[in-house]
Amino acid sequence: MFTKVLIANRGEIAVRIIRACREMGIATVAVYSEADREALHTQLADEAICIGPAKATDSYLNIQQVLSAAIVTNAQAIHPGFGFLSENSRFASMCEELNITFIGPKGATIDAMGNKINARTLMLEANVPVIPGSDGAVANVEEALKIAEEIGYPVMLKAAAGGGGKGIRKVLTAEELPQHFQSASSEALAAFGNGDMYLEKIVYPARHIEVQILGDAFGNIIHLGERDCSLQRNNQKVLEESPSVVIGKQKRQDLGAAAVRAAQAVKYQNAGTIEFLMDEAGDFYFMEMNTRIQVEHPVTEMVTGVDLVKKQIEIAAGLPLELQQADICFSGHAIECRINAENPAFNFAPSPGKIKNLLLPSGGMGLRVDSAMYSGYTIPPYYDSMIAKVIVHGESRFEALMKMQRALSELVTEGVVTNAEFQLDLISHPQVLAGDYDTAFLQETFLPNWSPED
Repeated sequence: MFTKVLIANRGEIAVRIIRACREMGIATVAVYSEADREALHTQLADEAICIGPAKATDSYLNIQQVLSAAIVTNAQAIHPGFGFLSENSRFASMCEELNITFIGPKGATIDAMGNKINARTLMLEANVPVIPGSDGAVANVEEALKIAEEIGYPVMLKAAAGGGGKGIRKVLTAEELPQHFQSASSEALAAFGNGDMYLEKIVYPARHIEVQILGDAFGNIIHLGERDCSLQRNNQKVLEESPSVVIGKQKRQDLGAAAVRAAQAVKYQNAGTIEFLMDEAGDFYFMEMNTRIQVEHPVTEMVTGVDLVKKQIEIAAGLPLELQQADICFSGHAIECRINAENPAFNFAPSPGKIKNLLLPSGGMGLRVDSAMYSGYTIPPYYDSMIAKVIVHGESRFEALMKMQRALSELVTEGVVTNAEFQLDLISHPQVLAGDYDTAFLQETFLPNWSPED
């Protein structure tokens, strides 16, 4: 087992990893930008090293600085968390070259699944259903128009190296396709250094269902059930729950088996997520694979009792996955709400600033808050707006919903505006209470009729 791990991240996920390491008896190294000098993860870690200015490209995305910090502190492994360098295959491969363990899959695996076009091909070969679309990269607008005509509108243009909602455009008609193609390709080139695009039929309305998997270096791969991530705004998840209310026993088994086949196709090691879209008929299609820990991993931890971050570390250390599929038991229902420093009343504008008073919900069983906030902390304006995750677990979905309503109503963050009130209204909506929603619900039904309290 490792004796020292460097966490190449910030915020709540860095705190989450540090706490897991401490419980495992592993020393930790935090890296931070100049803007994060007073951040909680720098205070909780055994060591902390500044790796550059506030701008992420000069600090958290600076591979040379991160690796130098690991070498100077004699860290044996690096946990990348999510975002930043977590799905950077070059970073993973450079760690390996320096005999520093990357707590995640191999660089070649990240490459194989990170390119969405290549991933589609691999999934077809593994008998995993994929969304109808182009066989590979679409060379130009003319080819895109031809394929779209064949599969029928509406279609979705997607960047081959996309992620985080970038390089994605919904196309309703042939007339608007050329403009969307150019803008999406340019955005992808700027964000990922790769402007290749592919095209898929839009599965609409749909449920966004993802399956958590774990794989070790000995070929053992299991799944840990699904999460329903259909409540989204601008292709970004807002709320997640497990299990999905629209999936029965047989469909759950089929989804899990498909996810395992997908992971086996690339000999996957460590934690990962296979994402699917499910149409009104209940048919599901592979969408993409996330080769890292997910923001919503606590939902799975709540219903399975498996600590995914600790499993990541154990697998990276070369230990076999002692769990078999039959060992995974699902209990109750879990929900996660993402709390962001943003103002929903003003088109979700970022709301950085100093937290003058903080009260995190607590008390009772089945309530967890993952956060790096504290009273007096100043939320910097340079990074993602997510500042906390409220996760609840109940014996039933109704119990979990009521617990989440109670938890959100207790949250106080004086000094900054958050989306907590918005989340409370969402979790109280009749359709959400009934489980009757899809990927279009929040954007097209909830938001047009929502207004903040005076």
